[in-house]
Amino acid sequence: VQLQASGGGLVQAGGSLSLSCAASGRPYAMAWFRQATGKEREFVAAIRSSRTYYADSVKGRFAISRDNAKNTVYLQMNSLKPEDTAVYYCAAGSPISSTLTYEKGYREWGQGTLVTVSS
Repeated sequence: VQLQASGGGLVQAGGSLSLSCAASGRPYAMAWFRQATGKEREFVAAIRSSRTYYADSVKGRFAISRDNAKNTVYLQMNSLKPEDTAVYYCAAGSPISSTLTYEKGYREWGQGTLVTVSS
């Protein structure tokens, strides 16, 4: 499975941005992680079957969805904050429940797309 992420950019605080990630196949689960400068990569959101999972820091502001016909996962980001600034990576794999929010649960990774939120 190959992943191609797109949609990053510069947005003001309080604004919205949408990311998309196209997969070459149909992974069991897809997720978004992010890595801010000087920090470790962290879980943002995942979708497995029809269930969605979110990090507490984005719950209520971000929404992950999936178009199975297009093998594409989306991340709608609303009410963006400067602390959301990071490189966002999409990931695909077959994580079990205990690894759903961890990098080790995913085999394939996209190239990353930069999201910058200005204050």
